[in-house]
Amino acid sequence: MNHSPRTRTVAGCTLLVIALGAGGTACSSGGNPLTDKPYDATDQISFNGLSEDGKKADPDKPLEVTADDDRITDVTATDAAGRSVTGELSTDGSRWHSTSPLAANAHYTVRVSTEDEDGAPGRKVLSFDTTKPTTKKRLGVTFGPKSGTYGVGQPITAELDKPVKDKAQRALVERALRVDSVPAVQGAWHWVSDKELHYRPKEYWPAHTSVQVHSNLDGVKIGDRLWGAQSKPLKLTIGDSVVAVTDAASHTMAVYKNGEDINDIPVTTGKPGFETRNGVKVVLGKEYFVRMRSATVGIAEGSSDSYDLPVYYATRLTWSGEYVHAAPWSVGSQGYANVSHGCTGMSTGNAEWFFNNVHEGDVVKVVNSGGDTMEPFGNGFGDWNLSWKNWRTGSALVAGTPDAPTAAERARLRPESV
Repeated sequence: MNHSPRTRTVAGCTLLVIALGAGGTACSSGGNPLTDKPYDATDQISFNGLSEDGKKADPDKPLEVTADDDRITDVTATDAAGRSVTGELSTDGSRWHSTSPLAANAHYTVRVSTEDEDGAPGRKVLSFDTTKPTTKKRLGVTFGPKSGTYGVGQPITAELDKPVKDKAQRALVERALRVDSVPAVQGAWHWVSDKELHYRPKEYWPAHTSVQVHSNLDGVKIGDRLWGAQSKPLKLTIGDSVVAVTDAASHTMAVYKNGEDINDIPVTTGKPGFETRNGVKVVLGKEYFVRMRSATVGIAEGSSDSYDLPVYYATRLTWSGEYVHAAPWSVGSQGYANVSHGCTGMSTGNAEWFFNNVHEGDVVKVVNSGGDTMEPFGNGFGDWNLSWKNWRTGSALVAGTPDAPTAAERARLRPESV
């Protein structure tokens, strides 16, 4: 057939229909004075579940677009927040249906492109609204850390206020948690538990990266009587690249800033029986003063290993109490022997320098220690101790999620050691 923009009859908006009793609320068609503009395809396009009562669409039901004689070439459906609905087009171009859920209480714009048997392009733009959720049960997300500037090792965390166990629901949630950065990096979410996800790039963040995190779950149905809620977005800035490498065998720490070795510090690490953990740790915070007592780590008072010491310039690496800190009592061993109970000790002057030059999110890596490797989760941020391949297995968009400690277990602060 041959469609002419000058003679084509334009049908009304009543042909916009959303599944199960939802009527269209508005329509419009693009145009310009050129004669080769796409013709108005209104009388060729219809939506399933035609309703004349003007009610809003049920977001529980899929969106379906069909064409009479023309062939559908493209369909886009986007809400006012910029969220797109994914869909599938039949091979003959006669039908398109959504494959992702619609959001509740949202306003959608649908753009349909067609072509007739002669290849002439057609177009129709329509809009509709969806109803509010029928339940008050909502899934909220809290992103971490707080807005600010962090080191290149800082993971992004997403704490859910309700558990999500079903794999399909996890995939829906994960797909809606967006991390955008400048420059762009390859990264992925990892399900640490039913209520917590971590996001990290494949490699450390590039220095001076800008990171924005937000959730697209608002109004999206996740499961039976569970809908997504609004969540506060997060903005981070990544500072200089600061990476400290502690060699427990040579008793030295090399500190690199943006790839340049800026300081080499004599240190002592954990002695036999109290070996410092190997692997990558991320600075959790800094405490000018900490009182460290052996009883808090199960060492009997009065024994040869007992201690009760004031500790200064303490940079925390784990929740169980591993620090980089001033250890003036062991200066004679620093650079020569490992005599601590698991922490990395250095002179007061060096500890003060380290304290002043590292920040939350910076990286401290320990090598050549007799200790175990830092665990990925539960005792700080050991996320970087998983290979990229293993990290990706924790994504619901890639594979199943391994068992992990609960959020309460990970959040629990453990006692300090020296």
